[in-house]
Amino acid sequence: MAIKRIGVLTGGGDCPGLNAVIRSVAKAAIYRYGVRVFGIEDGFQGLIEDRVGELMSLHVSGILTRGGTILGTNNRADPARYYVGDDADGEPIFENVVDRCVATVDKHQLDALIVIGGDGTMACAAPFIDAGINCIGVPKTIDNDIVGTDISFGFTTAYTTATLSLDRLHSTAASHHRVMVCELMGRNAGWLTLHAGLASGSDVILLPEIPFDLDAVSKFVESRTQRGRGFSIIACAEGAAVKGEDQVVAFHVGQSHHTARLGGIGEHVAQAIAERTGLETRTTVLGHVQRGGPPVPADRVLATQFGYHALGILMDGAKSRMVTSCGDRIGDTGLMTAVGSQRLVPRDHPLIDIARSVRTSFGE
Repeated sequence: MAIKRIGVLTGGGDCPGLNAVIRSVAKAAIYRYGVRVFGIEDGFQGLIEDRVGELMSLHVSGILTRGGTILGTNNRADPARYYVGDDADGEPIFENVVDRCVATVDKHQLDALIVIGGDGTMACAAPFIDAGINCIGVPKTIDNDIVGTDISFGFTTAYTTATLSLDRLHSTAASHHRVMVCELMGRNAGWLTLHAGLASGSDVILLPEIPFDLDAVSKFVESRTQRGRGFSIIACAEGAAVKGEDQVVAFHVGQSHHTARLGGIGEHVAQAIAERTGLETRTTVLGHVQRGGPPVPADRVLATQFGYHALGILMDGAKSRMVTSCGDRIGDTGLMTAVGSQRLVPRDHPLIDIARSVRTSFGE
């Protein structure tokens, strides 16, 4: 079937580089292939509510350097399990509204969808594939936890932002002789914290993949003080957990693909260190600062490559594929590869060994 009209959407959390992908897809479609491109607003919510509009070259000009997404995004609108309200007892009611989305696709005569998002977005695309709609996935995440690709756009920008923040904590920690605990994003994967921690020279790096001991962390920090180091920097992933304990959950979102919102481990670590050592401690939670702002040049290039490749394989007849970056090669794999699992940091990863060699503690 000849591809004449395609839809593009951004799902899940926002991420630096989304606009670069949209621009790459739209401009290549218009100028190279003569294909009409339709933007779907707010992820799958736009398909549910029929909020679809054609993207012209003018709409995507000048957006390469902008953070966020001009289409808007949504991390709660799962068409197969769509929240429609609460029952009399206050319990959430969910409906399968995939048929409404398919009707929107048919109404606008879309021959395929390019879905840009993480594992949750790819999972949401599965029912469309079953319904006969071709979907090409473009992986995005600041967590770098998508199975099938070594790296995704957004990650480099996020760990650059996190590194610069840790650098700033370094100077204020040194001035006040404090222990600074910085809580970083990443969910269950420690890639962001590992890279930012290593790049900033953090003294302790706490990852979800390596359960830590509070006594070990406290003794390490105390030993630094005894050796004349007047401060310590601790990079702590939001998904890190004390050995034998569960992750710290800030709150739950019942309508989201990922219901548990992690958060609070940084303060827990800081309080434990203060109690055990008597040292003055402070906690900083970077939060959404890591996801905002313009993409760094490397992410602009990678996002542009991803968008171009996604469109290219679609025009070549590919079905249900997801773009990947492995080594120096942009390729693709089955879209469902990313669903149901996460790419975590191996405990024998070379960066962990390097960090240990310069006397960085992982709290073991």
